[in-house]
Amino acid sequence: MTMIIARHLTKRYDQTAALDDVSFVIEAGEAVALWGANGAGKTTTLRCLLGVQGFEGELTVNSIQVSQNGKAARAAIGYVPQEATFYDMTVLETLHFYARLKKVLPQRVPAVLDQVQLAEHNSKRVNMLSGGMKQRLALAVALLADPPVLVLDEPTANLDVKAQRDFIHTVQTLNQAGKTIVFSSHRLDEVIALGSRVLVLAEGKLILECLPHELADKLGLHRWLRIWVPEQHKDDTLKVLGEQGYTYMPNGRSVYVQVNLGGKIAPLRSLERASIPVEDFDLIDGDVVLQGDSHD
Repeated sequence: MTMIIARHLTKRYDQTAALDDVSFVIEAGEAVALWGANGAGKTTTLRCLLGVQGFEGELTVNSIQVSQNGKAARAAIGYVPQEATFYDMTVLETLHFYARLKKVLPQRVPAVLDQVQLAEHNSKRVNMLSGGMKQRLALAVALLADPPVLVLDEPTANLDVKAQRDFIHTVQTLNQAGKTIVFSSHRLDEVIALGSRVLVLAEGKLILECLPHELADKLGLHRWLRIWVPEQHKDDTLKVLGEQGYTYMPNGRSVYVQVNLGGKIAPLRSLERASIPVEDFDLIDGDVVLQGDSHD
């Protein structure tokens, strides 16, 4: 069954094309990654899917024309933003609040808590949750109405390494159970772990469709800087690299950072400005990274 169809999707702001004649098809049960630099059109594509962004062209979600019935199309989608905000309530109160808004029976709440591994934290206040738990709560809210499609906008960008891994595992389980996943990401390891296909956007155009393991080869991503930092600085390192927009892959005590030939040491300068000590570094080919070198 085809779940999403986009034909000649276009969105312009004055003379600038945020999306320029983009077409793609997503089948039910796929996990499709949107890959591209900031401003490539990833978020605009997701906003069009959600029916909150006007556009030219045709877009259907679960056989519903988004332009004609955006509310019904949104009902088929559970949305998880990069960073969700909640009222000052407990986890359980939050889910019952959103269940009422979505006209979902309260009996659905315990099942959703189990799906995202938050059942034992249901009495905690949201402002006491870790970043990873808050993202799982956002996922729980998205799952309340049991939509066939989940749309995730860089959902692990602000999480530490363990929280990223746990969140990806939960989404993998949902995908294996039949949910269609559409997610944006700038992290190659996340795309490879979760995606079944990649749509590469650049300046509003769809320039490439490929399998996740083909992405590095197709785009020529074959130069990486491997950086070793003290263990206590690992999470801060990943946060800085993410904030600077680098593509990176954690690997034990080291992290691989995608670089171009003209900016090989730029990540080191970013870490230096953040007062993060670097123990060692090495410039290597991307093929070594993709083969899973794990020797520290």
